[in-house]
Amino acid sequence: MNNDFMLALDELCKEKNLDKATILDALQKALIKSYQKNYDNEENVDVIIDEETGQIEVFALKEVVDEVDDTITEISLKDALEENSSYHLGDIARIKLTPKNFGRVAAQTARNIVIQKIRDAQRDSLYGEYIERANEMITGTIQRQDKYNVYVNLDKIEGVVPIKEQVPTEEYPANAKMKFLIKEVRNSSKEPQIVLSRSSQDLITRLFELEVPEITDGIIEIYSLAREAGSRTKMAVFSNDEGIDAVGACIGFKGIRVNSIVEELQGEKIDIINFDKDIKVFISNALSPADIIEVLVNEKSKKSLVVVSSDQLSLAIGKEGQNARLAARLTGWKIDIKSSEEYESLSQEEIDEILGLNEIDEEASEVADEDDALDDEDISLDLDEENDDTEDDLISDSEVEEIIEEESDDTVEDIANIDSTVKAYEEDESNED
Repeated sequence: MNNDFMLALDELCKEKNLDKATILDALQKALIKSYQKNYDNEENVDVIIDEETGQIEVFALKEVVDEVDDTITEISLKDALEENSSYHLGDIARIKLTPKNFGRVAAQTARNIVIQKIRDAQRDSLYGEYIERANEMITGTIQRQDKYNVYVNLDKIEGVVPIKEQVPTEEYPANAKMKFLIKEVRNSSKEPQIVLSRSSQDLITRLFELEVPEITDGIIEIYSLAREAGSRTKMAVFSNDEGIDAVGACIGFKGIRVNSIVEELQGEKIDIINFDKDIKVFISNALSPADIIEVLVNEKSKKSLVVVSSDQLSLAIGKEGQNARLAARLTGWKIDIKSSEEYESLSQEEIDEILGLNEIDEEASEVADEDDALDDEDISLDLDEENDDTEDDLISDSEVEEIIEEESDDTVEDIANIDSTVKAYEEDESNED
């Protein structure tokens, strides 16, 4: 290598935003390995690169000793002093080795290192760019499709849509431009892997953010979303400005905004409803387009019973239960739908069962039973303790007689006095009555 190479390296580092010190460090390590591979595998060497001239020198590293036992790792003090008069015993001497033709090896190694570092820098740059865009929307061009994946040209890099992120009803023709959600960005040794999605609920959110400026500005907010990709989506919205209709803004004049999104999703139906803090109203809205007669709810179990007229039952439930299923996911509540006739035939116990009220009663009963059981156990323990004490205190009649016999006459007299006092007290009580 020469000065021209170093000048070219400087320009390349500026152009590609590469760190020159990192490249030179990698080059030094690569040259050491290259020397050991091509010249001496056992030699402990160091490589010095002059950053100004590009000149490369190879040195063997050997310990200075009195007597040499291993010529590969040791050098005598006499020979070391011939290289440099400042060496002492125990020093590590640097013996110049630079072999012929090593310049050619160095040049080839340098070329490979620079190419690799450029690739690494490009990979890191791409990864940094796309990792910051994770969960954002991006437009790409379909390149090809195999049995499992769809490959998308993102200009700087290729993205992939795995089968689980595809929509079964969609087609992905070559050269078609489509919008995707950046689902995941994975780093790898070659280049970042960009995982794209067409089935994610977040794609719906990003499409509405693109089409409805009021959402981007925070005037309108998306409360919740429920999607069965390729078929139907329900979206609940609300407005932070009383003067702006959230649903109307999302639909747009003559449906222009929502129709643009439906077209991008290749015909997927989108129901936009108003979110309401009143859960009964929210559930009614979520089941649109069906008309609801009544909604019964249990806040604790998050279960609801919805009553509709017979002609609205199939509309409320939807094809294969889709409308009810999406409404349940949208609200986060379990929804049981009955016709008015079915509802009227239900007993109160059956209604309580649907709403999960029986579960709460059972839980309360179980807690009460547990408390009673604990109380009984405490009482039992107290009685046992008292009985133990009482048994210790009790004495038999024969023991009483023995005690009396053993007591002195004074003691017997005291007992007689006590008996008479008690008898007199009882007579006084009787006279008062």
